[in-house]
Amino acid sequence: MSELDLSVVVPVYNEEPNIDLLAKEVHEALTQLPLTYEAIFIDDGSTDQSWERLCAAAERYPHFVLIRFRRNFRQTAAMSAGFHTARGQIVIPLDADLQNPPAEIPKLLAEMKDGVDVVSGWRKDRKDNIVRRLPSQLANGLISKITGVKLHDYGCSLKAYRRDIFDNVKLYGEMHRFIPALASWVGGNVVEVPVAHRARHAGEAKYGKFGLGRTFRVILDLITVKFLLRYAMGPMQIFGKIGAFFGAIGSFFFLLMLLNLLFDFTGGTPLYKRPFWVMTSFMFVLFCIQFISMGLLAEIQIRTYHESQDKRTYVIRETRRSPVREPVGDL
Repeated sequence: MSELDLSVVVPVYNEEPNIDLLAKEVHEALTQLPLTYEAIFIDDGSTDQSWERLCAAAERYPHFVLIRFRRNFRQTAAMSAGFHTARGQIVIPLDADLQNPPAEIPKLLAEMKDGVDVVSGWRKDRKDNIVRRLPSQLANGLISKITGVKLHDYGCSLKAYRRDIFDNVKLYGEMHRFIPALASWVGGNVVEVPVAHRARHAGEAKYGKFGLGRTFRVILDLITVKFLLRYAMGPMQIFGKIGAFFGAIGSFFFLLMLLNLLFDFTGGTPLYKRPFWVMTSFMFVLFCIQFISMGLLAEIQIRTYHESQDKRTYVIRETRRSPVREPVGDL
């Protein structure tokens, strides 16, 4: 398939009331651009009529690509499928809830100047309630601090990526929100631009209704990202340091017991005859051996990962494409 200038990737999960307006706004936003484009919609195992609505939209509007999952694999997997399918030199993900207007896409493209690899949207005037905003603000601060890539809004899906950036990024769990940090890791340049945000048009949030359960998953994935950013190419560095720490304590305890064997400085029961000292010394030495062994296993696993076959985190049921023609009327 030939390359295009732009691909827009839209994960969809039970958004039936929004599909008609979503398709119309995406089409109108993209036809205003002097670019070749495609809009990729991924039905993430919807149980309502989202797929049927998408099929109707693809019949009415050109350059729509539809992907249907066999079940719900969650947002990151849906984005991964869209990224894998995309033919555009620039790829822009977009939520299906219409809270980020598709009309903001040109604003992101305007920032894709020479040397800029990622343009991250910032919902500066966010229209969600405090229950959703507060966990998001805490998560943004934590992610910025740990990854070193300071952004106001990691949770905003509306971002623009150069294709060569995410071609080498594998997405798992809730990793899609960390793409700017992972892009920075591979040498990408990241900028942030404020984008409009609207109240939800219809329906309710599907990917983490209140944001609280999602926050815990984000924290777990953040630990993984920190490991990847710092130690992915040499896991022995972190496991070895922890092992050396425990080994140093164990060796210190053994040294004290040896000195007590040579010189009686306790004035009572010598240290090497006290169960606490003996057991503690052996425990710390075993911890040392355990962490070094984990480091060796992690090194082997890293090499296996980089040499293994490409495994996807989703299963596609079917795909469809718009007929290549001009749109007919409105939905």
